[in-house]
Amino acid sequence: MSGAGTSGGDDPLQRAIWRLRSRGCWTDAAALLTPHIGRAGSAGAAVQRTALLVERCLFTGQGWAEAEDALRVAEAVSQDDDDRGAAACERGQLAYAATVLGVRDRADEARSALGRAAALLSPESRTRPLLDFRRGLVAEHLADAPQSARPAYHRAHEGAQAHGDTLLLSFTWRHLAALALRDGEVAEARKGFAESLRIREDLGFLIGTAPALAALAEAEPEPEATRLRAEARRLFHLLGGIPTWLADQLHHADPTPSPAA
Repeated sequence: MSGAGTSGGDDPLQRAIWRLRSRGCWTDAAALLTPHIGRAGSAGAAVQRTALLVERCLFTGQGWAEAEDALRVAEAVSQDDDDRGAAACERGQLAYAATVLGVRDRADEARSALGRAAALLSPESRTRPLLDFRRGLVAEHLADAPQSARPAYHRAHEGAQAHGDTLLLSFTWRHLAALALRDGEVAEARKGFAESLRIREDLGFLIGTAPALAALAEAEPEPEATRLRAEARRLFHLLGGIPTWLADQLHHADPTPSPAA
């Protein structure tokens, strides 16, 4: 969920990973990292490979075994607390995804893993904002405690700004907006959803654009809401029905809450 690999800067490998990831080709993106795992200092590559495969699980509901295997490798090659904390953060996200998508109840594992990550990661770690965001997801969607989720999302938002993680900002904007809409603060919600959509369009994060369009539709009046849903539906079908959980939101009057994207 982080912006690791976003555009890639001057790194050809990271640019290639981002192009594939942003279009939902997670397996191909992860395969680019495989040759780098097993070398000295390969923990970062192992965690990034895991993150790609965990994201695939959340968007498609498939690939659980591959993500588990990648996670075990990342845990095995971790060299320091930051590596171990990043791997624990991915374990928490994988357990969260399995729970929220109804594959298996792993809520306790999600909380435990994210708690372990919090103990391992330093306050200055670049993974810390992502961890805060994921703890907010667990609070909102597993514990049904939106008031506990809000400060976690705010910490993630501030950390993403500090570290320049633009993609993560698109997620924090979106989830803070969803809480605002839940509280009846429509103007604030519209602003947050619109900012999330703008960032994703600017980055070319294609797989995250349909959820952003559908979310903004919930805060817009007609006929704009209908136009946004139609565009989200078009993009959703263009990408082969990804993310899978968005189908209910696009085809029913009463939308289901977003689990993450």
